[in-house]
Amino acid sequence: MEWGEQFKWRGKVHERYPEVWNLRMVRKRLPFILKYIKDGEAVLDIGAFDRSLGERLRKDRPAIVYKSLDIDPTYHHDYLSLDQVQERFDLVLLFEVIEHLDWNAGREMVGKIHGILNPGGRAIVTTPNVYTPGQYWKDASHLTPYHYEELGGLFIGQGFEVVEICRLFNDAAISYAAKVYFFASFFRFLGIDFAKSILLAARKPREEGFVGT
Repeated sequence: MEWGEQFKWRGKVHERYPEVWNLRMVRKRLPFILKYIKDGEAVLDIGAFDRSLGERLRKDRPAIVYKSLDIDPTYHHDYLSLDQVQERFDLVLLFEVIEHLDWNAGREMVGKIHGILNPGGRAIVTTPNVYTPGQYWKDASHLTPYHYEELGGLFIGQGFEVVEICRLFNDAAISYAAKVYFFASFFRFLGIDFAKSILLAARKPREEGFVGT
């Protein structure tokens, strides 16, 4: 994919969300995930660590088929790489992973995710919010910072429909309320944010060839 094409897809995201402040705030990740999955569907959790997310999902969706993928052998996983995946899924989760890859590897991963999703399947992704000082740079293993427009453009370029992009900020209730309802305008004046992650939901179209937001 040429850079000019990527800029075009970024522009489509910008038209919908001109500023980071146009992204709605989400406090908790789990309720967000649950609205995108039906009981009995197949889920692949990439970068699953200890697989604890699967147990939390099963409390509300007991019949889901949960599979995990992680390169870390500390815990047992169904897959160690996307190249091993031969089945199809309805939902792929990718939390705080893509920034650990360089641009080309990240683009390749998104393309592979598109390939293993059923038509109409969804992908939910988070990555550090570059508007929040230090959030991206606190981990030396990070390779690619993603502006929300860049992230959305990447998924559009790989054939996804971007359903929504949000800011994720899970904090204690008092701290959350203070920043969201009282200090947000001050942060905006400074051109910085307090939300720790960007949260994206994308869908594989049921008909091939559709590209857009």
